[in-house]
Amino acid sequence: MPHEPIRPIDVHHLGRPKVICAWLAGDVLIDPGPASSLPGLLDGLDGVVPRVIALTHIHLDHAGATGTLVARWPDVRVWVHERGARHMIDPTRLLDSATRLYGEHMDRLWGEVLPVPEANVEVLHGGEELDGFEVAYTPGHASHHVSYRHHESATAFVGDTAGVRIPPGTHVLAPTVPPDTDVEAWHASIALLRSWEPQRLALTHFAAFSDPQEHLDRLESELDRWATRAREVDREQFARELAADVERHADAEAAVPYRYAAPYEHIYDGLARYWSQRSESAQAKG
Repeated sequence: MPHEPIRPIDVHHLGRPKVICAWLAGDVLIDPGPASSLPGLLDGLDGVVPRVIALTHIHLDHAGATGTLVARWPDVRVWVHERGARHMIDPTRLLDSATRLYGEHMDRLWGEVLPVPEANVEVLHGGEELDGFEVAYTPGHASHHVSYRHHESATAFVGDTAGVRIPPGTHVLAPTVPPDTDVEAWHASIALLRSWEPQRLALTHFAAFSDPQEHLDRLESELDRWATRAREVDREQFARELAADVERHADAEAAVPYRYAAPYEHIYDGLARYWSQRSESAQAKG
C-alpha cells in the first residue's frame, strides 16, 4: 500500500503512547526520537529508508537515535543547526549535560547515543530552502532549535517551539527545560511561526493540530504565566501547581504523557536558570 506523504510515527517511548512522535514527510524523517524507542520507530517506518534525518534540535528525546540510524543507513543526510552540529559529531558534552539532568536513568530513558560522522552532517543556519522545506532558526526552547515549513502541505514541523499538547485536548504546555530556555527569544520564534501562516503545526509531543493561531495564543499565555510563577515559588510547589493545572485541563490518561514529555521539575529548572542569567546580566550592566 502507498504511504501518506506526511505521517506521524508514535515511537511508544518506554512503551507509552503519545509521548514522542517522529514525522515522515516523503523520505525526510523529522526528529527520530531516542535509541531506546528504535523498535517503535522502525515499525512505524514500515520499510521506508529515509534519505534525510531533519533535526529540530539535539535533545535526546528528539535526536538521540540519529547516530544509530546513520550507522544503519550510512548514506542518510542529517540536517542540524550549526550550534548543535558539533554535538552530533561528538556527543560527549551533550551526554555530560543530559547526565546531570537524568542521572542513573540515562540508559533506560534514551539508550545508546552514537556519534554522527561529519560527512553525513548538513549544517543549517536558518533561511535555507531544502527539498521543499523552508528552514527557520527558532530558539527559545533551545539555542540550536530550527523549525521546518513543508511547502506542499503548509505544515510546520516545530519540535518543541510550539510546546507540548496531547490530543484530543487543547491544553498547551511550554517545555522550558534547561539549559538554555530564553523567554524573549521564544516569543520571537512564535511570531516567526505565525508569519508562516501554516495550516498545521506538527509537534514532537505529540501530534499535528489544525488551529495554529489559537494554539500559539495558548502557548504564549502559558509560557508567560509559568515564567512568572517560577519567580514566586520554590521547585516543589511549582511542580505541584503545574501538575494540578495539567490535570484540570486533561483527563487522567492524557495527563500522563504531559509529565513524561516535559517533567514539571525540569520546567522549573529551566525557568530558574533563565531568571538567574537575566539577573546576572542586569548586574553586569550595572
